Amino acid sequence: MSVNKLQDSLRTINDELRGTEERRERLLKATRDIVSICSKSIVDLHYGRKEEAKLKLTEANTMLAEFRFYSRNDLQKYLLLPEQEFVEASLLMSIVENSEIPGVSDLGVTGSAYTLGALDCIGEIKRIIYDRIRRGMTEDAQKNFNFMEHLYGLVYPLAIYDNLVGGLKRKLGVAKILIDDVRVLLTEESRRENMIRAIEQLEKRISSAKA
Repeated sequence: MSVNKLQDSLRTINDELRGTEERRERLLKATRDIVSICSKSIVDLHYGRKEEAKLKLTEANTMLAEFRFYSRNDLQKYLLLPEQEFVEASLLMSIVENSEIPGVSDLGVTGSAYTLGALDCIGEIKRIIYDRIRRGMTEDAQKNFNFMEHLYGLVYPLAIYDNLVGGLKRKLGVAKILIDDVRVLLTEESRRENMIRAIEQLEKRISSAKA
């Protein structure tokens, strides 16, 4: 009984698996780096460092393009998280700059990464809204909230594909909580501003009556 073909086959399989493992290790390191870069880009945006944020996004995009080669058809799942972070940071950049929101083809990511990244961006919009309220920019905060709700409404119909886009329903649930929190805050802020205006008007009437 000859085992030559068996040995040759297993040797070939071993070489293929070794190559796959090497690509996997490179991908794991790269994805951690890309996620870190995108996270730092988001921090830069919140602190008004737009140019630094853009440079980091460009770097992340270049790395993603390079490592898509390593993922091929068998390791694409390892790119989901970094692509998701890249989408989140890219959408936030457009929101901060008040420019057109990039589409999935613009960013070169998968549909799943785009959808999940868009939902993650809702949390960053909440941070922007809180910052605007602290700075007395209520009107701007309301505009961001309107977009926040609109974004959620656009993604929500895709909830039926949760079995294909893992974690979609969970992220929708988190986004809904964030939106409700912001709605309450904006309502309270509106009441506070109305009360201040009412007090100021009363003080003016009292001053006029005394005069």
